[in-house]
Amino acid sequence: MGSTDSKLNFRKAVIQLTTKTQPVEATDDAFWDQFWADTATTVQDVFALVPAAEIRAVREESPSNLATLCYKAVEKLVQGAESGCPTEREKQVVLNSTCILTRILPYIFEDQDWRGFFWSTVPGAGRAGTDEMDDDDGARPLAESLLLAIADLLFCPDFTVHSHKRGPDSVEDMQSIDSCEYIWEAGVGFAQSPPLNYIHDLNRAELLRLLLTCFSEAMYLPPSADNVLNPWVTFFCSTENRHALPLFTSLLNVVCAYDPVGYGIPYNHLLFSDYREQLVEQAVQILIVTLEHEGGVAHRPASPSSMEEQECTGPDNLFVNYLSRIHREEDYDFVLKGLARLLTNPLTQTYLPNSTKKIQFHQELLVLFWKLCDFNKKFLFFVLKSSDVLDILVPILFYLNDSRADLSRVGLMHIGVFILLLLSGERNFGVRLNKPYSIHVPMDIPVFTGTHADLLIVVFHKIITSGHQRLQPLFDCLLTIIVNVSPYLKSLSMVAANKLLHLLEAFSTNWFLFSAAQNHHLVFFLLEAFNNIIQYQFDGNCNLVYAIIRKRNVFHQLANLPSDSASIQKALQRKRKSPDVISRTSSQETVSMEGSHPAVPAEPGTLKASLVAIPGIDKLTEKSQVSEDGTMVSVPKTDSPHTVHSDQSAIAGTSDTESNSGRDNEVSVCVCDVFYTEAEMERRHVPCASSPSPSYWAPTPEWVLSWKSKLPLQTIMRLLQVLVPQVEKICIDKGLTDESEILKFLQHGTLVGLLPVPHPILIRKYQANAGTAMWFRTYMWGVVYLRNVDPPIWYDTDVRLFEIQRM
Repeated sequence: MGSTDSKLNFRKAVIQLTTKTQPVEATDDAFWDQFWADTATTVQDVFALVPAAEIRAVREESPSNLATLCYKAVEKLVQGAESGCPTEREKQVVLNSTCILTRILPYIFEDQDWRGFFWSTVPGAGRAGTDEMDDDDGARPLAESLLLAIADLLFCPDFTVHSHKRGPDSVEDMQSIDSCEYIWEAGVGFAQSPPLNYIHDLNRAELLRLLLTCFSEAMYLPPSADNVLNPWVTFFCSTENRHALPLFTSLLNVVCAYDPVGYGIPYNHLLFSDYREQLVEQAVQILIVTLEHEGGVAHRPASPSSMEEQECTGPDNLFVNYLSRIHREEDYDFVLKGLARLLTNPLTQTYLPNSTKKIQFHQELLVLFWKLCDFNKKFLFFVLKSSDVLDILVPILFYLNDSRADLSRVGLMHIGVFILLLLSGERNFGVRLNKPYSIHVPMDIPVFTGTHADLLIVVFHKIITSGHQRLQPLFDCLLTIIVNVSPYLKSLSMVAANKLLHLLEAFSTNWFLFSAAQNHHLVFFLLEAFNNIIQYQFDGNCNLVYAIIRKRNVFHQLANLPSDSASIQKALQRKRKSPDVISRTSSQETVSMEGSHPAVPAEPGTLKASLVAIPGIDKLTEKSQVSEDGTMVSVPKTDSPHTVHSDQSAIAGTSDTESNSGRDNEVSVCVCDVFYTEAEMERRHVPCASSPSPSYWAPTPEWVLSWKSKLPLQTIMRLLQVLVPQVEKICIDKGLTDESEILKFLQHGTLVGLLPVPHPILIRKYQANAGTAMWFRTYMWGVVYLRNVDPPIWYDTDVRLFEIQRM
């Protein structure tokens, strides 16, 4: 009954606030205390009892009351941080104030005129309810007071951490507490694991939710190429926050130590609430948001006094600093094993359906892994030093394959591909891929026997041939990854070899090459991968050599590609009349793995956040040449065949927003046409290219010749010239029709001295730029928005960083 009464009283207070036209004095404690003193409301209650329309009404009609409510709520947190919340009532006041601020802040951020409010000082307001103010603290902007109070409260004994009191009478002074002794979990830099306390976990999660809401001001600013730092993150991760190190360590350790399966009792997640999971989700979201760092200018809106500060660069982000300085191997091992365990969790198969807990925050984990590799190069090298990297690779390939038909997960596809592109820039990644693949996670792909390299190629083939059309901008990235690892692949399976040849066959048809300005790039990438394998790994790759011999007509057609106007027009006309669709199945297609489920589109009504365009592959990567001693030397940019007319091919990077869908279709219909008939495309709601796109670009003989002359066919043509007569002779002499005998011959054959001089290995390494930084920001905040549905913190507010679209 008491709970119902307190909700009723709280609702009455909200109604009073919205109906009062006169400002309520800040000193009227009897009125303001109704919001936090006598109630025990959950955050879900607060969201239900404080409707959006009423917050906006107060903001517009009695702004001084909204300002006072915010100020008083922050004051309660500051008081709690200073006193250490010794009583249950004080703890409840802090939690209620936290929930109210979480509810109100998004409505402060969505109004441009209000955005500077928290960065202003409250005139005549003392700190912690006292009248004596020292000059420093008295002048603190409200935002700084709020952030410091949250940081203090996250290390408050008996509220968010275990007390270290020696006896019943001793009191821990919040001002002198050494929070490094109160780190939440063992792991990086901390050996003791404090006992689990679900009340502490719940209180931490509530404070972290408010912290995340503070940081979310970034959602209310439109995407911009200018590098503007988030003032909330900048201050919180600066030396002003004395808890920065223990908090960073606590967040990282809580995430990496978490084991959702627990003691392995089937269905245990249905019997017990897992309060740690909620904390882990909040922790990983705080980490990825605070680790956004490009050394730009701190943006403090509508505060004239801060104009001078904007001239100088923002202070170093301590979270980024600490992350980049982790260096002990045991710490790397702890982090890598923790992330691998969590990423692999949704793949776990059990004989009892739904008997193990499946986590949902894999997208945040992928962003965190990305940031670890990006900011700490020693961690990246540690990951690649052993085959542990494969424990990250397999889940990523699982997510890519599983998401390929789902438009709402296009961001997940991008982050997965970006991570693989980053890893593929290092030689060790290619070497590790040669490890046999034996775990067989159920995936909707053909069954094969081979290595992790085979798995990667088979999944990429599936994405390209049966993914949705919005994945077209990623095709260059997928093939770049294959090219980067190709010099190190010792033995491709027949299934993988056929998949690569199938892609070449599809991408080298005349009408496809002439349909868009950058389609020929895909052929260049595949030929480069074949050349690398032939020149550097010929001995073990008889399957690929055999597949090349079987499909030799594809290479001959490429060498004799017509370039006159009549042939170009004829190829395009033929496509419009009768789509000559290449079968999606290749000769080696077999049944999918046991226990797998086909990739399915998003459920109708699914929400998705739009994304900005990704830069083209030439902007995403820089070329490095591998020298004889294995070191990499940067290659100066030249007009390579991949970047012929790059001004026309810049459209390859397309956005996920509806506003760009016209240009999206212009580029990607052609690839869809390779693998689907018009009837199939109708069924899948994919626009098809039977009518010409309204486009400024048209293929010319000069354009075709400009890249045709650079097709790297010499190595393959020489191989065919030598091996085809030998294979034909064996077949005639021995009457062979059996593949295995031919493979045995190729296995023992050699081309030493017969091939052209091996070309230098060229690796395209990922390089960060303003375009990718903007993409990561929109993706990350889109994930955070969509994952926080209980309570729906930002739902129906005017976010401007991305659009929320219903499928």
